[in-house]
Amino acid sequence: MNHSELAAFLKSRRNRIRPSDVGLPTGPRRRVVGLRREEVAQLAGLSADYYTELERGRGAQPSAQVLAALARALRLNGDERDHLFHLADRPVPPAHCGPTAHVQPALLGLLDRLTTTPAQVITDLHEILVQNDLAAALVGRPRAVRGREASFVYRWFTDPAARALYPAEDHPHHSRVFVADLQAVAARRGGDTEVAEMVAGLRRRNKEFAALWDTHDVALRRTDHKRIVHPALGTIELDCHSLFSEDGRQRLLWFSAPPGTEGAAQLELLSVIGTQDMTSGTSAVDGIPRS
Repeated sequence: MNHSELAAFLKSRRNRIRPSDVGLPTGPRRRVVGLRREEVAQLAGLSADYYTELERGRGAQPSAQVLAALARALRLNGDERDHLFHLADRPVPPAHCGPTAHVQPALLGLLDRLTTTPAQVITDLHEILVQNDLAAALVGRPRAVRGREASFVYRWFTDPAARALYPAEDHPHHSRVFVADLQAVAARRGGDTEVAEMVAGLRRRNKEFAALWDTHDVALRRTDHKRIVHPALGTIELDCHSLFSEDGRQRLLWFSAPPGTEGAAQLELLSVIGTQDMTSGTSAVDGIPRS
């Protein structure tokens, strides 16, 4: 690991970003051109002390998850993100795969601007890549797992706890929608090993999945109406919308409610209580565990 080069690279990328680029206020007393170290740490979900050590060329080798978080916080392009992994002496993961995937810049830019509604970027297999604070308050933080377990579609059919915070009467609807969406993803990926192995495993483990798969129903999940059971606010009725990246492998997902509805009022209250009343358990929405 090249500590000095990694430190210099991080500092150079930090200096080029304006606070307004990442949704932070620009105060009159700023002494730096770009972001402060503690702001980068906040955006990446790291401690300020840990990030400061990295910029000083010290500390332990950062994990792939930390590097992916820094790449998002610093708005690195694909080449810059790969360079960051090389400097840290970590294998460069595929750009589209799992929790270390590189978020499409266009989706990340839109997510930055969605400050008044829960929003997150997920993969086409429903792996959470990044989310705003309201999404975390609504559905919890991403699970610290890798491989198939990172996919909520997979957990929906293998882990009963993944369904706990959707009303039971809504489960058949979500099962149908998830399978139809996976059919479309599998066809678009064209024999991709990751998807083929997931489908084969689910067919062996879950009779409901196998029966739904054999219907050959196909439909990408672009919009949906969801009822989410929140531990503090009760059942929240929301509309869920998706915006797809150009290659279809990532989606910007956001939740809304018509003005004047109970759901809209609950979302406003959610911004006040934040995550303070979140309890242990697994969220119904894309399988994010509550923190």
